[in-house]
Amino acid sequence: MMKRTLVACGLSVALCSTVFAQTAATETARDTAQQERIEQGLQSGQLSTREAAGLERQQQRIDRTEARDLRDGSLSPAEAAQIQREQNHASADIDRAKHNAVGGNPASASSQRMQADVQRNADQQARINQGVRSGALTGHETASLERGQAHVDRKEAAAGAEGTWLPPARRVSSAARTVRAAASRARSATPVPATEAGCGAAPWTPAVRHPTHGTCAI
Repeated sequence: MMKRTLVACGLSVALCSTVFAQTAATETARDTAQQERIEQGLQSGQLSTREAAGLERQQQRIDRTEARDLRDGSLSPAEAAQIQREQNHASADIDRAKHNAVGGNPASASSQRMQADVQRNADQQARINQGVRSGALTGHETASLERGQAHVDRKEAAAGAEGTWLPPARRVSSAARTVRAAASRARSATPVPATEAGCGAAPWTPAVRHPTHGTCAI
């Protein structure tokens, strides 16, 4: 009886671990994809620096929600659904901003700087996503890194709010370096093998297209 109980508990933990990894991987993959879409809009001239700043403000709210909901190391179905709603709303706003009458100058200094910082956002979100999928990042670590990303997004939104890259932009690089260092520290720690975490072989596919992080659809 005791043995059956322990087996049942083990299976429950394994299922929860797998569900968390799948859900967190999906959300962090969407974070990456949304940042890439903003960067592409800047590069094509479909987005102005001001529009990109407004979209980064939305990304800040999403990252903050993820950080809050993941701080206990898990995502409930209700929490995952709320993040999905926020992601869907942001996705629609990106699409509208890219197809309105407002355009930007991708060769301008402000757009160039915003492009560089948004690309860095995409890179760091992809690293977080990879860490979640590989088991190198726990829910607590993912929450901490998403909190850092929210801080970076807020700095970018403030720097580009007037359509130019204002002095606060100097602090964007510092905030981004802090997140990058934290991600490196977390990923350098010995990851829990998937079999020990009860996840088995990763049964999900990253929903993100990134030039250095794999290809699939979102």
